[in-house]
Amino acid sequence: MDNSKKSIIAVIDDDKAQRKLITSALADAGYCTLSGQSGEEALELASKCHLMLLDVRLPGMSGLEAMQKILQVHSSLPIIILTAYIDLRDAVCAIRAGARDYLEKPVDLDELIAGVDDILVVPDATKKQRDDLKLSSAIVAESEAMRRVFIQAMRAANCDAPVLLLGESGVGKDVVAEYIHRTSRRSNKPFVRVNCGALPSALIESELFGHEKGAFTGAASARQGRFEEAGEGTIFLDELGELDLSLQPKLLHVLENGFFRRVGGSGDFKTDARVITATNRSLEEAVQSGCFRQDLYYRVNVLTIVIPPLRERQDDILPLAEKLLYSKKLRLSPAAQRIFMNYNWPGNLRELRNALERASIMVNGPVILPEHLPPQLQRAPALQRNGSVLVGDMQTIQREAIAEALRQTGGNKTRAAQILNISRRNLLYKIREYGFK
Repeated sequence: MDNSKKSIIAVIDDDKAQRKLITSALADAGYCTLSGQSGEEALELASKCHLMLLDVRLPGMSGLEAMQKILQVHSSLPIIILTAYIDLRDAVCAIRAGARDYLEKPVDLDELIAGVDDILVVPDATKKQRDDLKLSSAIVAESEAMRRVFIQAMRAANCDAPVLLLGESGVGKDVVAEYIHRTSRRSNKPFVRVNCGALPSALIESELFGHEKGAFTGAASARQGRFEEAGEGTIFLDELGELDLSLQPKLLHVLENGFFRRVGGSGDFKTDARVITATNRSLEEAVQSGCFRQDLYYRVNVLTIVIPPLRERQDDILPLAEKLLYSKKLRLSPAAQRIFMNYNWPGNLRELRNALERASIMVNGPVILPEHLPPQLQRAPALQRNGSVLVGDMQTIQREAIAEALRQTGGNKTRAAQILNISRRNLLYKIREYGFK
């Protein structure tokens, strides 16, 4: 048995049958258990356990009141709230107050054990991965594809070479750029963003390099450019493919020599800023068509990181949605989850955020239904093309694959997820979607 499974778990529930069911399941999984049926008993057991399962509705002191008192003394004790669906708002409040997770009653025992394992067993490996990657809690990277992206970004952070981020609009290139800066030796220096496609070509040179007083009509005083603002930090040039051809030689000069000149000025300024660029265009095609300088392309393309679109990292979709909905105390219904998982997300993260923002305005209760989603999601045909295979056919293939994996593992969802090479959470969504028992 894994030594970590000798952890002690306190189960606090006034329902004797529920308490016995949960403690038996935990014991079968190799855990030691303590049990209680009131908030007062929870306070007594807090110092004797490594994790607590705490029911919301308890006689006398409620589970939420007990949790607040426990965390004042034992701030690092992981607490999982047990809640009926009608108490979901209480569960969300508990999460915000410090609970690690919540489970709805009647408790799915497989999901319970997986949740406990995630806290007491799996985190040793997971924490090491996150520590190695230095991923903050604000970053969602459940998919293997995004973990590879951040591993590459971590390596890029260890040097000063220019980085080119490629990917469709809305995939999160700005998130990766800031991650590189925050994990580099320049992390305590400025991180300056410039959208090369958002400014007229007549202004972009002044924006990048600054100008002297009287350099042009309206230049009443001298002004620093973004390279000066960045100093020894990082400058992130987004939408690089939109940069006017006449300005490209000046950017090339900065990258090669580290010097620039303000508009209307006669003296050179030195910059030590690290340059990260990004584009959703093919710069190779732009070079061939004469819209982008080949020498500049080679200069910015020292390190290249390709960020996959959301449709190619499905394991991130629902966790991203959950994270974005967390502060709003909302959740997606199973039907809405299916739409999210089957939709192609041409606008990627930006479209996902907009869809959830729209839904949060339209919804009346805590659960987002399909009718609360934007029209393009509601109108999405049941059969969408995914490569050369229709999603309807893909669903049949997925259902059969899941059924076979569950058969091979005797219903063990963790092992089945490993066989299918998907996350356990994604497997649970699919099991519910396809109606497996």
